[in-house]
Amino acid sequence: MATAEKELTRADEAPEKTRTLSVWRGDGQKGEEVAYEVPITPGMVVLDAIHWIQAHVAPDLACRWNCKAARCGSCSAEINGRPSLMCKTRLDLWQGEGAIHVRPMRTFPVIKDLVTDVSWNYEKAKEIPFFKPRTEAPFTMYQRDVARPQEFRRCIECFLCQDVCHVLRTHDLKESYSGPRFMIKIAEWEMHPMDAEDRVPYTRDEAGVGFCNITKCCQEVCPEEIHITDNAIIPMKERVADRYWDPVRRLIRGISGKKG
Repeated sequence: MATAEKELTRADEAPEKTRTLSVWRGDGQKGEEVAYEVPITPGMVVLDAIHWIQAHVAPDLACRWNCKAARCGSCSAEINGRPSLMCKTRLDLWQGEGAIHVRPMRTFPVIKDLVTDVSWNYEKAKEIPFFKPRTEAPFTMYQRDVARPQEFRRCIECFLCQDVCHVLRTHDLKESYSGPRFMIKIAEWEMHPMDAEDRVPYTRDEAGVGFCNITKCCQEVCPEEIHITDNAIIPMKERVADRYWDPVRRLIRGISGKKG
């Protein structure tokens, strides 16, 4: 009994473990990182720490979140420089005494603190030619036909792939390139066996698939592990190349005078 009492006393007197989070605070005009000491518990994720800061230190700290289960895509941020979901990133991924840096997505304008304006993405989504069925529903589809575009439907629109894409992030070519999220949307419909719409010209011109140099950084940060580059962007590049750069087709176009 004495030993148990000593152990209980020792546990009560043990200092609480804390971790420093350096969180970006500010708006679109100016801002800076502010350090917060957060008590940690096993299994704690970055979003837990942000909620602790809001509840105990800075109630005006702004961040987006909804499901806390990596399903809604709301809590996107950059954690130690890597675009990640805060609800899926455990604090114990980083050992040692250094601070964990949490910043808003760099590719999009900051509204406040960790909240960014991602409305540009929704505007790009409206530009994609809609699904046009070959026949009126109901129609028959086979599993082998469903499997290929089905992967792309796992997208939760966290826009981490858009954030990490160097064409958008570094060069800010949003008017020229739609980004990886919408490459998989185009591919989803283009690979649908019952779709009759031709999006190859749109993919080349308005969507700007040629700007992607297939570094695969987008699929590396995808929380749904969608093979964005391998299964969507490269096949769409191939379709564009077949249509516009195949020497036989170019010859036929030259003779016929057709542009498509």
